[in-house]
Amino acid sequence: MTSKQRAYLRSLANTLDPIFQIGKNGISDPLIKQLDDALEARELIKITVLETAPETVKDLGNKISEKTNSIFVQSVGNKITLFRKRSKDSKIHLPD
Repeated sequence: MTSKQRAYLRSLANTLDPIFQIGKNGISDPLIKQLDDALEARELIKITVLETAPETVKDLGNKISEKTNSIFVQSVGNKITLFRKRSKDSKIHLPD
């Protein structure tokens, strides 16, 4: 992913509200399943990491992106932004 594409996704994510929270239990299989479904439906999602989370925001972002086969766009403060192109009818078209 180029920096131009990443910047484009960051600009789209500015208006998004976080739809998941990760707390003291960290990453679980049901959470990964829900994130996977949300990525398929929305393509671009934000996650809030609570202070009680067992790992750092970046570590969690990288682990989640590996498990959901998505792209870790950014982490700002305690927020993670993830992107995965939908298998059919993708609404987000990345610039070249």
